[in-house]
Amino acid sequence: MHVSHLSLADFRSYARVEVPLDPGVTAFVGPNGQGKTNLVEAVGYLASLGSHRVSSDAPLVRMGADRAVIRASVVQGERQQLIELELNPGKANRARINRSSQVRPRDVLGIVRTVLFAPEDLALVKGDPGERRRFLDELVTARSPRMAGVRSDYDRVLKQRNTLLKTAAMARRHGGARPGDAAALSTLDVWDQHLARAGAELLVQRLDLITTLQPLTDKAYEQLAPGGGPVALEYRSSVGEALAPVQAGPAHSREELFELLLAALGAARKQEIERGVTLVGPHRDDLHLKLGQLPAKGYASHGESWSYALALRLASYDLLRAEGNEPVLVLDDVFAELDSRRRERLAELVAPGEQVLVTAAVEDDVPGVLVGARYTVAEGAVERVDA
Repeated sequence: MHVSHLSLADFRSYARVEVPLDPGVTAFVGPNGQGKTNLVEAVGYLASLGSHRVSSDAPLVRMGADRAVIRASVVQGERQQLIELELNPGKANRARINRSSQVRPRDVLGIVRTVLFAPEDLALVKGDPGERRRFLDELVTARSPRMAGVRSDYDRVLKQRNTLLKTAAMARRHGGARPGDAAALSTLDVWDQHLARAGAELLVQRLDLITTLQPLTDKAYEQLAPGGGPVALEYRSSVGEALAPVQAGPAHSREELFELLLAALGAARKQEIERGVTLVGPHRDDLHLKLGQLPAKGYASHGESWSYALALRLASYDLLRAEGNEPVLVLDDVFAELDSRRRERLAELVAPGEQVLVTAAVEDDVPGVLVGARYTVAEGAVERVDA
């Protein structure tokens, strides 16, 4: 699978740009701040309906414009599809496939799949649990696009449940419940059921992912840092001792996870009402990364942390490729962050990819093994450089 043409209108710094793309390696080279990352960010948005740089769509729309449009031609074997996404901050986004009538944006998920390497990846090892949860959930959705709906349902239920808990907490702090508060709290049992059902689906997918990802990550780390492992992925859950920690493995069925979540929500009810927030569920969990016998966070060196983050991305790529529909590899200004050994090793590992998109500030940052098309990016212009 590869993207054969990318078209942007009012996306980030571009009023309009058309970029033909070939299979193999394509490098976008130019000074920082000229729009290189904006191009690969748009490709990533097609795959995940989100940006690796910002949490909302508003910054993606060019200043002064009301909306942005990402359009891409995607080739998979003999089949070609046209994807169009219209970003409307504050309103519903729109999508079309093959110029058909409007579809839901999440219906485009799975047509393009990407694995992104970026300087921000260091946060997978050194950052907060939210970074690792996002990594898991984006990969879960790449494997099974229907999980976008499950994640949306979970977030909706969580928001509603937190609103009820916050109302109860405020009433308690101000000396008692107001009329209607008791009735509102009585609905918590219903929301618990919904949260546990969606949460169990998300949990079973995360655990299955970790089971599959574990040996691939260990292999990738050994390729990047020979003799430096082993690495281990452990799931730390908020539901209590039954899942904290969980070694990756198919130890729990969907129904068992539902019952565990439901019981944990019941046990935490009093504390949740006091604090006004949901304390149990996948939104509170973490992926615990170990290097040898020690946690990587706090113990791994800077180089080891980089190798671990890169290994997680390489493992993701190997997993998606093994399951069909090889993803586009995106390396966004990542080589400048690496020492020469890791730079060359990573380049050798990704070079055979069906499509590899690279951004770099200077040509020397692109390893020699990554031979392919070159574009210069400067002052809003994207121009191909003949070999």
